[in-house]
Amino acid sequence: MKAEFHSNIENNTLLLKIKGDLIGDDSGPRLVGLVSDGLQDGVKNCVIDLSEVRYISSSGIGVLITVLTKMRNAGGEVYLASPSEHVKKLLIITKLNNIFNVYDTLDEALEQVKLT
Repeated sequence: MKAEFHSNIENNTLLLKIKGDLIGDDSGPRLVGLVSDGLQDGVKNCVIDLSEVRYISSSGIGVLITVLTKMRNAGGEVYLASPSEHVKKLLIITKLNNIFNVYDTLDEALEQVKLT
């Protein structure tokens, strides 16, 4: 299933909900574009809700790393929320769980943003 994105900005935080498979295709540039637009609008943090992501390819991982790099270069941070067991295992195997802030629920991620 092709990835769909829903975005919202609250309190200088970009909330991104991804639904479907994050495989890079044209969804990668669209996701990076949403983050770039958010940064232009003054966003300081990005919370990505992965609860409806079924699969992430190596290209999809590259997109997430690009988003992280863009946010950190701008002095911000990325928080990944609600990854499925499959996505969580992928983050652990690739050791990206040591690079990203990963939270079991969206509420936990949003709470952490408030503390920063």
